[in-house]
Amino acid sequence: MTQNYTIRLLETYEDFKKMSDLERLIWNIEPIPENQTMIAHKNGGLAIGAFQGDRLIGFSYSFAGFKQGKSYLCSHNLGIHPDYQKQGIGDALKKVQRREALKLGYTFITWTYDPLESVNAYLNLTKLKGICRTYIENCYGNMPDSFSKNMPTDRFQVEWPINETYVDQENEWSEEGAKRAGEWSVSSEGALLLSISSFTSEPEKWLVPVPKKFQELRQQHPQAALDWKLKYRKLFTALFARGYAAVKLVKQEDGPVHYYLLIKQKQLPFSSRL
Repeated sequence: MTQNYTIRLLETYEDFKKMSDLERLIWNIEPIPENQTMIAHKNGGLAIGAFQGDRLIGFSYSFAGFKQGKSYLCSHNLGIHPDYQKQGIGDALKKVQRREALKLGYTFITWTYDPLESVNAYLNLTKLKGICRTYIENCYGNMPDSFSKNMPTDRFQVEWPINETYVDQENEWSEEGAKRAGEWSVSSEGALLLSISSFTSEPEKWLVPVPKKFQELRQQHPQAALDWKLKYRKLFTALFARGYAAVKLVKQEDGPVHYYLLIKQKQLPFSSRL
């Protein structure tokens, strides 16, 4: 595990140029221009980097948001160099982001992620204690990046109430007694499939399967991956409309899936939201 790195705010134009270069490397798209990210950072935003010496190996970029009389921080990008992923750097960047956002006077951070990416779900919900109760259909339109090509860009919107003690506590939401809102199976061709359960009841908790390796599924069985996308759209739109919120990714040792845990929103210990 990588230990010899430091995290700090980006400062110089060269820092922001490194962030643009890393963004291009990770997602294979044209990055946000460094002159724009630098100005956003100096005017209420936050650009934070993980450095190994002079080398940028991870970053978090956010800009100021304002809606219905409330200011918040919109966390746009979190990227880790492919050689340094799954080593806790993303978690460390988000914690520094929270600390610096509180210094600026923010109490709320929001961002989006693909709900089918279970690694991101584990970081955002289980570790950081963000919650999701908003599903955005085709949020970014058709994106050419290596993770979204030929797929609708549906997203979960994360709510992270950074001034709430809830965020500082261990994620102790239990899946005990939860009902499954979907079942997985494997086709004769080896594709992971999803079937949706009926919603004739409204239990206190739901469990929804999510592939452990969605990108692998997308590469090997693109039609099955698209089917997951479209069924997720139907499933989570319905569950969120019925007053549920996703609060945790429950990992499974065996099998090809983990599970989202959803609870009724009235059980949340805070009321603030966008």
